[in-house]
Amino acid sequence: MNVNPIFHYGEEQLTTDLALQISTGAVKGILSAATRIKINKSSAIVEKIAASDKAVYGINTGFGPLCTTMISAADTRKLQENILKSHAVGIGEAIEESISRLMLVLKLQALAQGYSGIQEATLDRMIWHLEHNAIPVVPKQGSVGASGDLAPLSHLFLPLIGLGKLHHEGKIVPTAELLTKHGLAPLSLGAKEGLALINGTQFMAAHAVKVVERFGNLLASADIVAAMMLEGLSGSAKPFDEGLHLLRPYAGNLQVAANIRTLLAGSEIVASHLNCSRVQDPYSLRCIPQVHGASRNAWQHLREILEIELNSVTDNPVIFSEDLTISGGNFHGQPIAMPLDYACLAASEIGNISDRRIYLSLEGSAPNIPKLLMRETGLNSGFMILQYTSAALASENKGLCFPASADSIPTSLGQEDHVSMGSISGRKALQVIDNVEKILGIELFCAAQALDYHAPLRSGTIINAVQAYVREHLPHIEEDQLMNEMMETAIEMVKQGQLYRIAKETDPNFNA
Repeated sequence: MNVNPIFHYGEEQLTTDLALQISTGAVKGILSAATRIKINKSSAIVEKIAASDKAVYGINTGFGPLCTTMISAADTRKLQENILKSHAVGIGEAIEESISRLMLVLKLQALAQGYSGIQEATLDRMIWHLEHNAIPVVPKQGSVGASGDLAPLSHLFLPLIGLGKLHHEGKIVPTAELLTKHGLAPLSLGAKEGLALINGTQFMAAHAVKVVERFGNLLASADIVAAMMLEGLSGSAKPFDEGLHLLRPYAGNLQVAANIRTLLAGSEIVASHLNCSRVQDPYSLRCIPQVHGASRNAWQHLREILEIELNSVTDNPVIFSEDLTISGGNFHGQPIAMPLDYACLAASEIGNISDRRIYLSLEGSAPNIPKLLMRETGLNSGFMILQYTSAALASENKGLCFPASADSIPTSLGQEDHVSMGSISGRKALQVIDNVEKILGIELFCAAQALDYHAPLRSGTIINAVQAYVREHLPHIEEDQLMNEMMETAIEMVKQGQLYRIAKETDPNFNA
């Protein structure tokens, strides 16, 4: 019998890959006995503070601008329930269920470190939700990214008190209905628990995890598609020389240049024009390492920043001991909001240069390649209008590149007078990536058409395998026909990571 690997919340270091694996059930997240001791110790400290006369923010006081209002020991539990209800003001359509799952995983990691005063039973119920595929419904809009992701996290944890809705078995069901079905009662939150649950950056961070995953696939796919187009348009292999890039050794540039060299290895098409009279190629071919590489550097930066965030305590106040509680700002999203905006711009640039290569493929100036990628045009418009779509997507992305973190609107009656807007950064980055996947799918469709005109010359080994896969699912076209479904097929090849899968199967040493 196969047993899933184990991850110990609060003890081991979480990575983007591990977070994704725990969220899908491929890795099982648990609380160890030692971690439970830490959690119970922190919870006991909070209960003592709540019963005392010493004012400690969020434990026996109100929240935000009400921080000077004392709450009686008898009302501390009611206070925690009220904060979930009052802060669950998100609107708009729900985020993807997969992102809600990630939010639960990331919150478990933060709370299990024993600085939040959370009850053991509360964390166990969160784990129950993951293991029983009872995933809270969380609206997209409503967070300003400080004091953490208050509104979305409130929706995420409404089910703990029997409220809200859940994704379950392909449907959306009321929480109360599912809890009754499983013989479970809503939890009674202890002092500070509501605040610990909703203070934090897990909405932003969960989006960032998805950005890292999808952007990584996007970068690998972009190198493969660009190499296909380079071959199709008889571009030169010289600009990818290792010696050239060692003179300006950015890690991303070196990686992309190495990828292109691997992808072109053994190409009969490249060999056929080694001694041609063309002096240099347009930038969209010649500068692939510099442009793709810069975006790869941004992706790597986000990944490094994010893995600090995934293992951080981001709620408030932080409980060190009965005598030391600190109301600070670890919930502020600025450390990941700015890298998310950078990643958004970096993804958009992959789409910009891809659109330029699509346009280049239609000009008919490359050897053997007919104008508009069809032999008989006039009666046929060929692939001309596909580039209209890629241009529209590239333009839409440019509008989305304004950094959300450059904006700040004071909230909480001025108590929260600088906010990160990182939730918007994360959502925009994913939207841009979605658009770039479409642009790359269109380029893949055009590059495959261009490569066909070089037959019987063969491409490099990997590209040849990718081209064969494309042709299994998409035909060569020589007269106008409906192409939107073909475009969608090509886009799914990019989105689902099929290009990188084929590359790895063809050459296990290819590591984009």
